[in-house]
Amino acid sequence: MRILRSVFSPASAKRLVRNCAHFSALALTSFFLCGTLSAQTAPADAEAPPAILSPAMDALTRARKLVEKYFEQASNVVCTENVTQAVVGKNGKANYREDSVFDYQMQASANSGSLKLVESRDTRKAAFRDSARSLLITNGFTSMLLIIHPTYEASYTFEPGDNESVDGVTYVRIHFKPVPGASSPAAMQLRGKNFPIPLSGTIWIEPQSGAVTKLVASMDSSLSDLGLQAMRSEIHYATVHFHDPEESYWMPVSAVIDVETTRQHWRNLHRFAGYKRFKATIQVEQAESKP
Repeated sequence: MRILRSVFSPASAKRLVRNCAHFSALALTSFFLCGTLSAQTAPADAEAPPAILSPAMDALTRARKLVEKYFEQASNVVCTENVTQAVVGKNGKANYREDSVFDYQMQASANSGSLKLVESRDTRKAAFRDSARSLLITNGFTSMLLIIHPTYEASYTFEPGDNESVDGVTYVRIHFKPVPGASSPAAMQLRGKNFPIPLSGTIWIEPQSGAVTKLVASMDSSLSDLGLQAMRSEIHYATVHFHDPEESYWMPVSAVIDVETTRQHWRNLHRFAGYKRFKATIQVEQAESKP
């Protein structure tokens, strides 16, 4: 069984283990709404005034705009990714773990009109591999922000929750639930078929900037008939500062993913650090024509 395999294969991703389940949140699939709407056009002076958003939903609107910018900026940076793969016992503690280090980059492309994401990993430090162990491969979870990307706007319902203060900063909390039958950024692949996983959870948003600082998502219903009992992910984001020129990017710093099947419980921790920005400059020279 391969769990949640992306529909976009990473360009230079290295497998972490040989015996593994594969769990991915990079299952972004283009979808289209086709139909014909027929209605009489109301006079301009009869148009209803725009709805006034609550502070929480206004923060969600700001977050949507920032998420689009995030995927543009993500292609401009590389970082170091430390991955810990663990098998968790009944006591909730790791019985076995492996650690790896990668050079990491996420590339986003919207040339065809739909957003396509590819993760690139080059191994810097390979983990010791125990061939008798089955570990979980997780990727794409830094892209769980797709939940509030305009592409998935119709896939979830959003409701404001209570505000929460952390270190003197007040964050807006937005709860989300999946729309039955809608697209999901996470899917399980079994016997060559993709099974979307319904996700529900909470997003923490800084209301002035719209920056998401934490996103928690879990499986909304059990897929025990496919062998998957539970899934939970928690991703944290922070501002990364660059110099010459002065710029600030909003990037993931950690992701913890727990997956349970009928026989196994895995927990993977991804830590992202050492962000470096790069820019490509193209110089075009015109050759002189000679007789």
